Amino acid sequence: MWLLLASGIALFVALDGPRFFTVEAIKSHADVLLSFAAEHKLAAIMLIAAAYILAAALTLPIGGVLALASGFLFGRWTSLVIIVLSGTIGATLALLEARYLFADAARARLGPRGQQIDAGIRRNAFSYMLFLRVVPFPFVLVNLAAALSSIPLRVFVSATLIGLIPGAFVYSTVGETLGQIESMSDIVSVRVLGSLAAVGVLVLLPVLVSRNSPDR
Repeated sequence: MWLLLASGIALFVALDGPRFFTVEAIKSHADVLLSFAAEHKLAAIMLIAAAYILAAALTLPIGGVLALASGFLFGRWTSLVIIVLSGTIGATLALLEARYLFADAARARLGPRGQQIDAGIRRNAFSYMLFLRVVPFPFVLVNLAAALSSIPLRVFVSATLIGLIPGAFVYSTVGETLGQIESMSDIVSVRVLGSLAAVGVLVLLPVLVSRNSPDR
């Protein structure tokens, strides 16, 4: 498994993958991409979905660009479905990889303190996981953190599926106006980050209230 993961990342770097997955690259090939998507829509959807799944599973930092490209090629709503479903599948694969490769060893090093933290997280696993997905924390780090915990797979999948929707909506909507974007930093504005953070706090509010309840 380690060899497969390392080979995928090495191949991406060796082929100069980062150069092709930029906003500038999409804009410079816009006509070709739009023409292909129009003539072979199903194939184009399957290709971008597969790329998104692989990017998430291999922890490649190109998910944002793929999400923008999806919005640009297929429109807001189709893109939203592609991003959420592909992102959930890719994140689940990344979780399973991390648990198989090093989660047990990492938990053993954390010791009793780690077990105590994990027990607290597990009690409100869905709310915590939903919070981490809604608030724009790094996708890879959220997957790794979940892998180190004992969050049930079904909770991880359901919270990821729901939690990806707000961010996916932002990327899909912005992707429709790709011509107005110069770089990824144009998307990550203070207003967008603040809005997602506010939604995340609302998601976590019931947990905070229950933790401070006098009945506990």
